[in-house]
Amino acid sequence: MKTIKTALIVQNCIAGNFEKNLESTLIFITKAGQKGAKFIIFPEMNLTGYVSGSYIKSISRPITKDMVSIFSNLAKNLSLTILVGMAEKTPRQNIYASHLVFKPDKSYEIYRKIHTAPFEKKYFTPGSKINIFKSQGLKFGIQLCYDAHFPELSLAMALKGIDVIFMPHASPRGTSQEKYDSWIRHLRARAFDNGIYIAACNQTGDNTKGLFFPGISIFIGPDGNVLYNSLDETQGIHIINIEKTILNKIRSHKMKYFLPHRRCDLFNF
Repeated sequence: MKTIKTALIVQNCIAGNFEKNLESTLIFITKAGQKGAKFIIFPEMNLTGYVSGSYIKSISRPITKDMVSIFSNLAKNLSLTILVGMAEKTPRQNIYASHLVFKPDKSYEIYRKIHTAPFEKKYFTPGSKINIFKSQGLKFGIQLCYDAHFPELSLAMALKGIDVIFMPHASPRGTSQEKYDSWIRHLRARAFDNGIYIAACNQTGDNTKGLFFPGISIFIGPDGNVLYNSLDETQGIHIINIEKTILNKIRSHKMKYFLPHRRCDLFNF
């Protein structure tokens, strides 16, 4: 598959209202599928909503068989790869910022946020695995919000041959323009330095627990240029196309693809 149509979802996620968020998520999946999307990317913690304080203890929840069944069946029946997020509570009562990947073959995998922000550290356990995922001809990584500020993580993923990093956010405060100005500084660098696509989306609106999120979605090509962005703060589906031919063009150019020319003898990775 040379062109992979992908839907970035900007969603209002109510902290602690799992059922409402789930209902909204299912509607978005159906509509994105009708638009021909093969991948659907939801914001960080879209199912549980996001908070960084002690309230996260009460809204976090385990990954249940019922939840897995709902998304696995949708992924299979609609031939979609679905990425959804939640505050995951494990049997040991650890809380992770987790993103789940549901594939058309009904299998699923989990990415747990590696870099927790300073105000999250008291409540969240950091993940410890750099996952690489494969589905429908696409090889990809996931980074959640604060993860994106660490270039080593993107490099580690790029060295494993990924095509794109999906970056779901739950990033509050400011206007969508201010958020765009903030994101563009580091997200373009992640794409350009590694010769990969970057696709990011955020929650939007009032989460009813004291946080307001500026809706934004952005798609950056492997040459570092912004291919799509939306500062529309309403909920919505933003369709982008991941083009394998563009990746191949960049990676076959001696002066536009840098990874093969790294001085690996001077670095530990």
